Amino acid sequence: MRDSDIHNVIRILRKESSKWDVPVVTLAAETSHDPFKVLVSTILSLRTQDKTTEEASKGLFQLADNPCDMLKLSAEVIEKTIYPVGFYKTKAKTILYLCQELIERYDSKVPDDLDELLKLKGVGRKTANLVVTLGYGKPGICVDTHVHRISNRWGYVKTRTPLETEMVLREKLPRKYWIEDNTLLVGFGQYLCRPISPKCSACPIEKYCDKVGVKKNR
Repeated sequence: MRDSDIHNVIRILRKESSKWDVPVVTLAAETSHDPFKVLVSTILSLRTQDKTTEEASKGLFQLADNPCDMLKLSAEVIEKTIYPVGFYKTKAKTILYLCQELIERYDSKVPDDLDELLKLKGVGRKTANLVVTLGYGKPGICVDTHVHRISNRWGYVKTRTPLETEMVLREKLPRKYWIEDNTLLVGFGQYLCRPISPKCSACPIEKYCDKVGVKKNR
């Protein structure tokens, strides 16, 4: 893929994205405009399917939708509510820890700064970037497995790790695409550009893709 092709690719993905389910964290941001819900939903989503995350998030937010009310819940209640998300016991403890930190250090407000978010135990770059972009609408690039894989498959970047991908994208991806990049590529990756045997014959941007590492496709 030529660097200049990214404009056409993003334009096409925007049009096609209406056919895909909205990622659950994006849905939380669009419906609530609440950084706290984005943060908690993202924690729940790690290594968990979107449908499971969505059900767990809805159930938990019915019990508590802010740090103070969340701390009134026991770890056992949170575990039961969010089950069967992956690592639900660890995530329950992480959520309670984060709520305590938000109250004590940030006046119950989720930080809108990437570096501040990364100071919180259990918050990695993916989570922090999603909070900044989806929770606050500020520029950031969230690189998950979909963004890392697809950006390399296109030939737009040549990187070995998600962190390397984020740093390269910060240099070359036009800033106006930063916030939506993750949402577009997650949907695209789930429905067409899958890790194994991607659906290249149905792909609307196939002509732009270098198919790096693709040994078999449909």
